[in-house]
Amino acid sequence: MEQRKLGSQGLIVSALGLGCMGMSEFYSGRSEVAAFATIDRALQLGVSFLDTADMYGVGSNEELVGKAVRGRRNQFVIATKFGNMRGSEGQFLGVNGKPEYVKQCCEASLKRLGIEVIDLYYQHRVDPNVPIEETVGAMSDLVHQGKVRYLGLSEAGAQSIRLAHAVHPISALQTEYSLWSRDPEEEILSTVRELGIGFVPYSPLGRGFLSGRIKSIDDLAPDDYRRHSPRFQGENFQKNLALVKQVGELAAEKHCTAAQLALAWVLAQGKDLIPIPGTKHINLLEENIAALDISLTTDDLNRLDAIMPLGAAAGTRYAAPQMLAVNR
Repeated sequence: MEQRKLGSQGLIVSALGLGCMGMSEFYSGRSEVAAFATIDRALQLGVSFLDTADMYGVGSNEELVGKAVRGRRNQFVIATKFGNMRGSEGQFLGVNGKPEYVKQCCEASLKRLGIEVIDLYYQHRVDPNVPIEETVGAMSDLVHQGKVRYLGLSEAGAQSIRLAHAVHPISALQTEYSLWSRDPEEEILSTVRELGIGFVPYSPLGRGFLSGRIKSIDDLAPDDYRRHSPRFQGENFQKNLALVKQVGELAAEKHCTAAQLALAWVLAQGKDLIPIPGTKHINLLEENIAALDISLTTDDLNRLDAIMPLGAAAGTRYAAPQMLAVNR
């Protein structure tokens, strides 16, 4: 597995990461045994960059990741996040970037993960009521205390990124990016590249939609949160399905799956991008890793640009309330 620099501060990670969120929440069919097996297989294949957050499963995802890496901690690069508050019953309580909350969350994450230091610590969402300089100042204290190695932001806007980076070097920005979510191309990618910040695309397969396996809303379990996503609703679903069909046709020409083609497209955008496709299934993990071996020609890239240019997807990435929290 190729190793890549993530940012300019010395963080090195596998060229592909593994998103662990779905192992604990939001998608159906969860199994701790399957999750452990998937993480084991990921490590065997060289994928050692694991992504979690304190809000996933209201802390249970961090506990799962902690169990999975126990006894071999040094073989993994562990990233987690804070800032999205949830109640004990899972209810969402808003965003908190207060310095005292940052430190409280870090201590709780370290305990759940069962580790002494977090490799990459992200602010999950920017708190509009707390200057980001104050939040990052508290995050910087954690670095100086040896509890965190590198700092990151998630879904931050260009101005917030610049303000944060001036307080303490930011190693990574995590934001949704895929063929159907190309918003970062407008300003974010150029900003992080100017500042030497690595870019971590989450949902590089469009929450599984770009795989072409979801043909109907009925393909999703009743408790699958995607049923409530604007892009999976009514006319939006049908319009997006037509786009994915074209991706699938090109994938067939390339003798790969639609998911592999979509992931290869993200990887082709630069070696400073480290996608973190999430899965809890070994076969899908192996399929994703095989995308690293797919070479896209200029013609392939042009055709994909024509199929899914910026803004082509029907519907917003999140419902209206959640959209207010991104890119700020």
